[in-house]
Amino acid sequence: MAGVSKWTVSRAFTPGASISEHAREQVLAAATRLGYRPNLLARSLSQKRTQIVGVAIDQLKNPHSMLMLDTVTKALQARGYMTLLLNITEGEHYQSVMALADQLQVDGILFLGTILTEDLITIARDMHQVPLVQVCRNTEVQDIEAVTIDGYQAGAQIARLLLEQGYQRFGYMKGPDTASSHLLRLEGYRDALEQAGKQVDIQLIAGHYDRQLAYQTMSDYLATSGQPVEAMFCENDILAIGTLEAIRDKHCQIAIVGFDDIDEASAPAWQLTTFSQRTDRLINEALNRLLEGESSTAGEWRQGELRIRRSHLKI
Repeated sequence: MAGVSKWTVSRAFTPGASISEHAREQVLAAATRLGYRPNLLARSLSQKRTQIVGVAIDQLKNPHSMLMLDTVTKALQARGYMTLLLNITEGEHYQSVMALADQLQVDGILFLGTILTEDLITIARDMHQVPLVQVCRNTEVQDIEAVTIDGYQAGAQIARLLLEQGYQRFGYMKGPDTASSHLLRLEGYRDALEQAGKQVDIQLIAGHYDRQLAYQTMSDYLATSGQPVEAMFCENDILAIGTLEAIRDKHCQIAIVGFDDIDEASAPAWQLTTFSQRTDRLINEALNRLLEGESSTAGEWRQGELRIRRSHLKI
């Protein structure tokens, strides 16, 4: 109908392909009249690319996970890719989920999970033909690239912020009791305090990134501590908000700093001082590595940003 070869038709539907504007307009006009759409599945068989990226994520109730998922799906769509969501919630049988991604021949997998388990590492190694990038967590696994901010410097910045307020006793709250090297926030926080002659006086473990668990953990601590800390750095905002609820119910005054800058952090009820990981930068770097084979070892994606509000202030 357009009066051109099938190769010209193919180029008309291929972004960046060499074709005259006149020929492209002819092909698209004919396609509109015929109601034609390219068959992407058929194209993937010939090009060995499906334009699908698997996104493995756990703790879907975590607002930061939702923020990351929103960011990555929009970024993939802008690049002409579809997202295959892989729910790897802890305790589920996710080996079959990952096997499905392998069978669908995804072009790559982003790990957005909070915990990279031994099972997942084994599965990732079995899927050696699929590029893998871990986001927002460090990993010592050589087969998996990691894109994350400099958590050590972030922790140090938060320590210095609290030191400037004149606090003398400091605490830290973890979510899961995993190796701190996955984040390095605690190390940076601890070392900056020690340089100032202070220390992490108490480390609390909530067990999960869960608001109610953080509330209960902090409540138990306040009930048994004769001299509670004056400032607490929580590993993420969900823990920080649960902690703020606990100290308000107990009528205590403890400075709280979170991490991630979820939407609720800026709510008037909390005014939570926190640290933004700038997930937009991290996702962009991760996709450059996953899809283009390009990486930047240093750049602004390594640096997040403090969000100064009121929860850290000395009243």
